[in-house]
Amino acid sequence: MEWKKRAMSEMLDGAIRRVVVIGNGFAGAENQSIGLVRALGLSKRISLYRVTRPQGGINRWFKWLPVSIHKKLDSFIRRIYGNSRFQSLNQNNAISNVLEADAYGIAMMAREKFYEDGPLLVVASGRDTISVATSIKRLALENVFLVQIQHPRFLLNRFDLVITPRHDYYPLTPHAQQQIPWFLRRWVTPWEPPGRNVVLTVGALHQADSAALRVAASAWHDELATLPKPLLVVNIGGPTGNCPSGVDLAKNLVVMLQNVLWSCGTVRISFSRRTPAKISKILVKEFSTNPKVQIWDGEGPNPHMGHLAWADAFVITADSVSMLSEACSTGKPVYVIGAELCTWKFADFQNSLQKQGVARPFTGMENITESWYYSPLNDTAEAATQVIAALAQRGWTIRAQ
Repeated sequence: MEWKKRAMSEMLDGAIRRVVVIGNGFAGAENQSIGLVRALGLSKRISLYRVTRPQGGINRWFKWLPVSIHKKLDSFIRRIYGNSRFQSLNQNNAISNVLEADAYGIAMMAREKFYEDGPLLVVASGRDTISVATSIKRLALENVFLVQIQHPRFLLNRFDLVITPRHDYYPLTPHAQQQIPWFLRRWVTPWEPPGRNVVLTVGALHQADSAALRVAASAWHDELATLPKPLLVVNIGGPTGNCPSGVDLAKNLVVMLQNVLWSCGTVRISFSRRTPAKISKILVKEFSTNPKVQIWDGEGPNPHMGHLAWADAFVITADSVSMLSEACSTGKPVYVIGAELCTWKFADFQNSLQKQGVARPFTGMENITESWYYSPLNDTAEAATQVIAALAQRGWTIRAQ
C-alpha cells in the first residue's frame, strides 16, 4: 500500500516532462518556441504540431482572415472550381509532414496523461496559433500551462504567460500616440500596459545558445576555421512594410563593403528567402570575382549557425529582428544597415539596440580588425527563467531531460 502512495505522490509532483509546440510553418516564429524549450532543458520532449493555411491560387489574398474561416472558404472554392487556379496548393512537404494541430485531441491527451506524465507545457508563436492554443487551455484548464510568444493583441488573460518584445508596446508611448489619428487609436493594439503575465524582451527568442554554437563551430570547422581573419559576415534580408529596402540601399551597401574590405580577411555574404533578386544580383555582380568575398547561393547546407559561431563581426540589414537578435547574443560587433529607414515600432527596436550598445550603424568607415564589447542579449535564457518562476507560483516545476 505504501508503494502505491509513493507512486501516486511521484505522479502528482507537478513536474513538466513534455512540451507541445504549436507552429505556423514559418521558421521565424517556430524557432522562437523551440529556442525557449531548449532553454528550459526540454528539447528532447517536444511534440510539434502546426496550424497551416491553404496555399496557392487566390489564397494569398485571404491571409488576413482567421485561419478557421480561411479554411472553410478554401474548401468552398475547391468544391466549386475543382482543379482550377483557385485550388489550394500545399507545395511545402516539410509542413505537410507535421501533424495539424487539433485542439481537442491535444487537450484530451493533456487531461488523460496528467497523472502519468504531469502537466503539459504548450508553447505557441504567431497570430495563426492563438485560436488553437487558447482552445487547448480552455479544454484542459487544470492540466496545461500556456505560453504565447509574440503579442496576441488582446485578451491576454487567456494565456498563462505572454513573451513579447518591448517594442510591441511602442504604440502606447506618447511619441507613437502623436502619430496615430485620434479616430484610429481605439483600433491600434495593445490597448493597455503589460500585465503581470507579460514578459518583455529586447528582441526575438532563438535557438542560437552557447551549446548550439559549440555544435555549429565543430560542424563548420573545416570550412570556416581556416579562412583569413577577421571574418565579416553580411546577412541580407528583404524589405518589409516598416523597414523598406531596395536597390539604393544595396548600392550603398556595396560602396560601404568596398570601403572596409581592406580591414577584412574574409567576407561571407548570405541572402535570405525574402531577399529580392534585384538586390542579390547587385551584390553578386560586384563581389563574385573578389577573392576575399564568398557568397552563399542558397545551395547546400545553410551556413547561418556556422557564421554565428565563427564570425568576428556582422553587418545585418535592419529588417530582420531575428537575425539581429541572434547576432547580438554573441557579444561580437554587430553593424546595422538601413535602420534609419525603419518606422513605427521597428524604429523603436533599432533605437533600443543602439542605446544598449549592442549594435551600431554601418557607415563604411569601420576598421573590422578593431573589436568592441557589450553585454550580449540574453532574452531566451531570461524568458525561460520567467517561465520557471511562473510555473513555481502554480506549484509546478520543469523536469529537465
